[in-house]
Amino acid sequence: MSLLSLRTRTSLRLTAAAVGAALLATGCNAAAKDGGSGKNGDGGSGRSFTLVTPDPVAQNEFLKLAVSGVKAAAKAHDGAQKVFQSSDTDSRQQNVASAVDSAPDVVVLVGFEFADIVAQQAEAHPKQQFLLVDACTKKTYENVTCAVFREHEAVFLAGAEAGLLTTSKKVGAVDVLDTPQFRRYSEPFAAGARKVRAGVGSRTLFVGGQSPFNDAARAKDQAATLASGGVDQVMAAAAAGNTGVFQAAKSAKGKGFRAYGVDANQCLTSPGVVVDNVLKKTDVAVEKGIGRILDGKGGTTVSYGLKEGGMSLTGLEPGLADSKCLIAEPANKDVLKRVEKLRDDIAAGKLTVDDPAA
Repeated sequence: MSLLSLRTRTSLRLTAAAVGAALLATGCNAAAKDGGSGKNGDGGSGRSFTLVTPDPVAQNEFLKLAVSGVKAAAKAHDGAQKVFQSSDTDSRQQNVASAVDSAPDVVVLVGFEFADIVAQQAEAHPKQQFLLVDACTKKTYENVTCAVFREHEAVFLAGAEAGLLTTSKKVGAVDVLDTPQFRRYSEPFAAGARKVRAGVGSRTLFVGGQSPFNDAARAKDQAATLASGGVDQVMAAAAAGNTGVFQAAKSAKGKGFRAYGVDANQCLTSPGVVVDNVLKKTDVAVEKGIGRILDGKGGTTVSYGLKEGGMSLTGLEPGLADSKCLIAEPANKDVLKRVEKLRDDIAAGKLTVDDPAA
């Protein structure tokens, strides 16, 4: 599950009800309005792919990656792609129905918001292939392929960075809810820190309340509490509330208080306080998922982690020098070398990271 908004709403999300209350309906087919479609090649194979997003793409980096993935798939298969942008529950349902009516080779959907909708459509249209990213249906369907992520592996690496960088030997996390799925963003962070440095203590505080995915004020308070307790490295897993965590980091900057973002590069919007980011590569999951379906390997659930390139850190990706992340500083070169070794060990199966949601 994506934490960014649960994406900005930076890849945890608002519930469908909360989204409906927060956003105005903009109609069922934003793609037709904004020209979000394209043909690759001059006729090509006739392959076509339609992406339906749960929210407007705008500057949402998590969803922008999904758009990049479907465009890459269209280019790879000399086909066409369309993007339907939704804004609430009704427009999601309408967009999926419109996508199915056009009968593309694959309908791609991103987010848990689509699980029930896909189940209904898969039963009604057994010949239509669906790719559901970052979620899955409760029931297995031959025409539904799911792509999920092992977030805990990359969170572990971020924790290792924290363990190597902490001066207080105290790390922590601001998490949305105390559930196994969301503890994927806190427990592995502590485990990674302890892996590289003995005696590191950890503490997690949860946002909770009526609006856990969108409460920047509460997230800021929880981060400030951690800072006052001596924590100086914090995993920001508060969805849209991450802005509050970064505000707290700015306020406590003189104390060495630093944060870690999720889903996309959050250093760009909060430079000077974000060390690194746990990246969830929806583009990889979309492009590879479409490829599996076209190869006749659909109807399965595929998990993407460090080995498959579906999860990573900004510090381990090209373009680090321009990322504005603190991990890019020359003094942290040795830290990255240690983390690279841990990544390789996890990818090779030499090191296993416990999954709180297992």
